[in-house]
Amino acid sequence: MICPHCDASLLRKERPHNVCSKCRRRYALDPKTNPLGLHDLRVRRVVAKITDDGRLPCTPGHLWYALSRRSLRSRPVGGAYVAVTLLGAALLTGGFFAGPAPLAYFGFVLALLALVLCLLAAADRSQGRPKMLPGAFRRDVLEPWVKVYGELPPGVVEDRRYPAPGGASGAGQATTLLCPDLSVATLIAAAGLPERHGLLLVRDLPEVSARGPVIVLHDVSAPGLLLPWRVREALPGRRVIDAGVPLRAVRGVPNAVPYRDHQPGGAVLSRLAEVGDYTSDELAWLRKGWTYPLVAVPPGRLLDAVSRVAERVGRTASADRGRAAAVGFLTWPDEGAP
Repeated sequence: MICPHCDASLLRKERPHNVCSKCRRRYALDPKTNPLGLHDLRVRRVVAKITDDGRLPCTPGHLWYALSRRSLRSRPVGGAYVAVTLLGAALLTGGFFAGPAPLAYFGFVLALLALVLCLLAAADRSQGRPKMLPGAFRRDVLEPWVKVYGELPPGVVEDRRYPAPGGASGAGQATTLLCPDLSVATLIAAAGLPERHGLLLVRDLPEVSARGPVIVLHDVSAPGLLLPWRVREALPGRRVIDAGVPLRAVRGVPNAVPYRDHQPGGAVLSRLAEVGDYTSDELAWLRKGWTYPLVAVPPGRLLDAVSRVAERVGRTASADRGRAAAVGFLTWPDEGAP
């Protein structure tokens, strides 16, 4: 491992208790003891990449996904298993036709064992499961980092500081942005999008403004894909804009790496089936708990996408207000006025 302070190359015995034996300075993460194999230099490189060298904010959620992404990829069946299967088949064939019977028996057992191992590897239930969940990431990565360096990596915004819904950043605005993901809501608030576009940023349906359009930002999961429909049912007559990640934009796309979360309930899947927008294969994929989170979208791309939707909704709302003013609709009293 390379010391993040003096750049010395250290063997495991040369860095006891996360202290460099060359410069005697403590570092936060050791790849031999961290479940994700992390070290301080890699964390800094990843933070620099997702924040565009500090020009954009990111949150612990974005950092968790970026550092977990490599381990989330489905693992192909090992080449060694395949080679052993072929060897066993060759021994079985040779022993059956030309060799002694024990050789054929041995080949049969070897081929059968390797085949079973191949099938178990292909059906591995741990595939797509995060090695470290967000809570453990905070405990085992962020807390040691803060203990050593006194703060989160530069550019990482603490998502525990998410502003209270309905606060000054968006109170009284005509358009609501509903985003259940804490990390993404924090990113949007930190980037100043509510003030720039006149948005009320909320995380739950009961917090949605009493009037105006609602932009729904969601992940690719069974509950996430159902959220816009839930909002439309709860707010009949309101304009609801689905600004979430489309399922077909990520499923089967090599660079889009989902992970497996809790399996959704039957009621959620039944409702999605009733919607009629998803094939049986897509519903089966969602039933297994596959999820593509919003934090998987790089912060720059996500903020650009939200800004474009907010600008489009704002232009439409302005045009509607202009048409209403021409016929005197804006002289109507507010709801609840005497």
